[in-house]
Amino acid sequence: MRYQSTTGLDSEQITELVGRVHVVLGEKSSRLGRPPVLGLYRQVVLVLAIMRQNITQSTAGDLFGVSQTTVSRVWRRLRPVLELVTAHHRPQVAEAFCKRTVLVDGTDVPTGNRAGGKPNYSGKRHRQGLSVQIAADLSGNLLAVSDPVAGAWGDRRAIAEIGWEDLLGATTWVADLAYQGTSAITPIKRRPGKELREDQAARNRVVRGLRAAVERAIAHLKNWKMLAKGYRGLLTELPSVITTITNLEFYRLGW
Repeated sequence: MRYQSTTGLDSEQITELVGRVHVVLGEKSSRLGRPPVLGLYRQVVLVLAIMRQNITQSTAGDLFGVSQTTVSRVWRRLRPVLELVTAHHRPQVAEAFCKRTVLVDGTDVPTGNRAGGKPNYSGKRHRQGLSVQIAADLSGNLLAVSDPVAGAWGDRRAIAEIGWEDLLGATTWVADLAYQGTSAITPIKRRPGKELREDQAARNRVVRGLRAAVERAIAHLKNWKMLAKGYRGLLTELPSVITTITNLEFYRLGW
C-alpha cells in the first residue's frame, strides 16, 4: 500500500525508517509471544500519519483497525525513536547559515486554550501556542527550526533568546518589521501621516519578494498538520514533538 499522501514520505523513505527503528528496538521488536496487532511497518506509518494529518488517536485506531489504547502505546513507544533515528538529518545551525543569505520568520504551534496558559497567549495571533523561528534560503529551502519559546514572546525577543542573533550577525539575513533593532535587512516602516519615498517603497517591495521564500518553507513544514491545526497532547512533550517533525521534514527533503 502507498502511504505518501498520508505520511508525506515515499515508500523507500518509510522502509528506511522502519529499518532504523528495528535496529534501535532490537530484540524488543521481534520478541517471542503473542504477535502485535500491527506489524512494525504499520506502526511507523501510524505514528507518521498522526503527526502529518493531526488525527486523533481514536480516529487513527479506526483507520488502522486497532483500539485507542493500542494507538497510544505505539505513539509513546515509537515517536521518540523516530526522533532519534532522524536526528542526524538536521543540520547544525551555524553550518546551515554559513555563506548564505538567510530569510527568517516566526510562526506559532497552536495548542488550544489551556488553564494557566497566559505565558503562551499571543496577542498578535489571539491564541495560545509555542513560537518557533524558521530559517530558509533564497530558494525557500528549509535551513533551521529553533527550539520553541513562549507564544507571548515577540520575534525580536525570541531570536535573541534562542541564540540565533549572534549567528545571523555573521551573515546577511532578511526579516520583517518585527526584527527591527537587529542586524537584519527589514522593510522601512512608514511613519504616521507620511508616505515612503519611491526608493524606500521599491526597497520594501524587494524585501517582501525575498521573504516570500521563507513563508513557503513555513507552509511546507506545516504540512505536518500537528504543527498547524492544534496540538492536543501534553505541553511538556510538545518541544520533543516539534523536534521529531523537524527531523522528519529534513529527512523528507533529503538532508
